[in-house]
Amino acid sequence: MLSYRHGFHAGNYADVLKHSILLQALSLLQKKDKPLVYIDTHAGAGGYALEDDFAQKTGEYLEGIGKLWQETSVPQAMTAYLEAVRHFNEGNEEQATDELAWYPGSPAIVDMHLREQDRMLLHELHNTDVELLQEYFEGARQVKLVHGDGLQGLLAAVPPLERRALVLVDPSYELKSDYQDVADTLIKAHRKFATGVYLLWYPVVNRAQTEAMLTKLKDSGIRRQLRIEQSIKPDSDEFGMTAAGLWVINPPWQLDTQAEELLAWLHPRLNQGGGSVTVTWEVGE
Repeated sequence: MLSYRHGFHAGNYADVLKHSILLQALSLLQKKDKPLVYIDTHAGAGGYALEDDFAQKTGEYLEGIGKLWQETSVPQAMTAYLEAVRHFNEGNEEQATDELAWYPGSPAIVDMHLREQDRMLLHELHNTDVELLQEYFEGARQVKLVHGDGLQGLLAAVPPLERRALVLVDPSYELKSDYQDVADTLIKAHRKFATGVYLLWYPVVNRAQTEAMLTKLKDSGIRRQLRIEQSIKPDSDEFGMTAAGLWVINPPWQLDTQAEELLAWLHPRLNQGGGSVTVTWEVGE
């Protein structure tokens, strides 16, 4: 369970979708001055060196952010995300200005857009990654880091004092039980805090397994559930992820239209043949 390292996958097409939508949701919520808390159940290491063996072994970032990061004519929904990636790559004297050497994880991306009145609650179970995360956020007064199980941590954290929260649930899905545990946790969290915005990232490796998890959420009685999904090739029984998406409970107003704009731009650039995009209200008001 503790063997997963996101460094292998940092900056791939699934990260592009996840982080661009995450920033759009945050931006929409921040249109109100009221404070909010960002809760991350699987925070990772904070940032990733794309020249490390992890990233070089798979080269997944080359088919994701590597194709996009220097684009200049981009839709509004991509602007903040690409600016965050560029900012994360600035300031290294040994690094060429046109070189993509680093990729920010979800906590680092959100940290760049945190307002004075906002805070972050980060959970990470992996011993090495939590040490890196502690080093990254050392002295940051708006950030609390919990070394432990993020699903249990989420249930302990809601409802937050702010009464406004953006929650990212982004497990590794190394264990088959993750699919069941994630659905159960989100349903319980919603019962405790029905107005939170919940973003569940999911992979499609085995379509039936993924759909069973999403169907459980869809049939839970929870209203306002939006699917945002990008496949880069048709579903297959072969090894590997063919699609990834975000299942959003209580999406902020206009997130669906922004996702459509985003995917219309991303799809022709990242599609590897036979893929498709979906933005669908699985459960309405």
